[in-house]
Amino acid sequence: MTQRDTYDYIIVGAGSAGCVLANRLTADGTHNVLVLEAGPMDRNLMIHIPAGVYSVYNDPKLNWNYKTEDEAQLNDRNVDIPRGRVVGGSSSINSMVYMRGHPIDYDRWAEEFNLPKWTYAQCLPYFKAGENSDRGADEWRGDCGPLGVTRGSFENPLYDAFLEAGAQAGQGQSDDLNGYKPEGVARLDTTKKNGRRCSAAVAHLRPALRRPNLTLITDAVVERILIEGNRASGIAYTHRGQRHDVRASKEVILSGGAINSPQLMMVSGIGPADHLRKHDIHVALDLPGVGQNLQDHPTVHIQYACREPVSIHKVGQPLQKVAAGVRWGLTRSGVAASSIWEAGGLVRSNADVKYPNMQYHFGPIGVSYQGAKMQLEQAFTVCIDQLRPTSVGSITLKSASPTDKPALNFNYMATEHDRREMVEAVRTARDLVNQPAFDAYRGEPIDAMHSVETDDDILAAIRTMTETDYHPCGTCRMGGDAMAVVDEEMRVHGIEGLRIVDASVMPQVISANLNAPTQMIAARAADFILGQDQLAPIHARYHFNAPDMIA
Repeated sequence: MTQRDTYDYIIVGAGSAGCVLANRLTADGTHNVLVLEAGPMDRNLMIHIPAGVYSVYNDPKLNWNYKTEDEAQLNDRNVDIPRGRVVGGSSSINSMVYMRGHPIDYDRWAEEFNLPKWTYAQCLPYFKAGENSDRGADEWRGDCGPLGVTRGSFENPLYDAFLEAGAQAGQGQSDDLNGYKPEGVARLDTTKKNGRRCSAAVAHLRPALRRPNLTLITDAVVERILIEGNRASGIAYTHRGQRHDVRASKEVILSGGAINSPQLMMVSGIGPADHLRKHDIHVALDLPGVGQNLQDHPTVHIQYACREPVSIHKVGQPLQKVAAGVRWGLTRSGVAASSIWEAGGLVRSNADVKYPNMQYHFGPIGVSYQGAKMQLEQAFTVCIDQLRPTSVGSITLKSASPTDKPALNFNYMATEHDRREMVEAVRTARDLVNQPAFDAYRGEPIDAMHSVETDDDILAAIRTMTETDYHPCGTCRMGGDAMAVVDEEMRVHGIEGLRIVDASVMPQVISANLNAPTQMIAARAADFILGQDQLAPIHARYHFNAPDMIA
């Protein structure tokens, strides 16, 4: 449709949250909505082929390609922080794992951050309403929503060994980590449908683009929020070399993610006053929590050579790759339809935690690098995430320019708690791999952990290996205290007509992947924005393996 000067709502970012909002806010046809996205449309075929994840993940045309500053506890390394710069955001380049997080995570938000609207019982109906699960509908799952969710089904004996080893190690098994038992090892759910990636763009945005009241502008570089008095009145952006000012009669909604949203706030004059003044930015609102409370899941990968040729490394060979592509094109099946990380788990690294504090992602393949070139190995990999680290960091500006990347300081492994817990997590993962189920397959370790045994040596290896598991959040957190940025309906404190809806509003990182929770948050936000009643809470039954938790 023809571009307007004024819209009811302007959404900055067509990522996981922005796509959900665009769909929900235009559904009844009464509101005109503009979505501004810095990246291109999701036309790259490799986005939609599940096994193409590593191709798109490394594509600079689709990735913001952030890096941390020197991470002191990681030998002053700079950690790559990829984020999706494409319609669908990171849901178009991620590994498609669908995890909601543990119910206790959300109840902790409600209790510890005074957010009574965010108990898990209030979030569950939105998870259910949002998904179309091939498991079918039940007390925990939905089968009528827009987001295709598929249980891992690619057959490989290494997945079977992993599941059996979890039981042998006493780490437990679960039929559904998003269901009754959110603990143990399991086949994971993925955001796929009919053998294709089901990104937020596929599930939510593309159907909505048929509506005349939705406008999407890609390759739009947002420069700042327009502020008049104490109200956000619109957005300034550039598109094809031309600068535009566009107004919002109702609200401006930032959905740029945990890095871009706080950066845009600060270059617009909303943030810690002293920091803004250092960059000669006029302070429109002193809001000290903007950019603070940066959290993530640190991860290490341990790899073992596979004694039997059952890993999927041959898919990297030219003829095998062509055959996999042809099969996918004809039947939407085979290895190209797999997200690779089809098994995993939520487990405990020690007996003191109330619920799982580490996560596995398991793949029947190994990876090495020769320079920047990736080489597939006859091996298997266990990715180990620390789920509730106590180390927090910050995002700060390097300049007042919206096109200069901000400084990312995650402070990985800054606390003794995190260093100790990661050592425990590595030992827990090793124990699983050393179970009899892996005897036929387990070769020598082929990573930096191969010859380390003492806690000190394991920690030294962790410092060289730790990376992000791509789950930054918390930089514009919900709450009512001095460091909170938004209230529990995601309205920015101290300024009217401005809301933030993305992973940055999480007060605390949840104990699993963030894509599904981000879409749930956006669906709830849409009802808050439209003044509609929230869906009725669902008090589902859960198995919590702790004496002081109610099942």
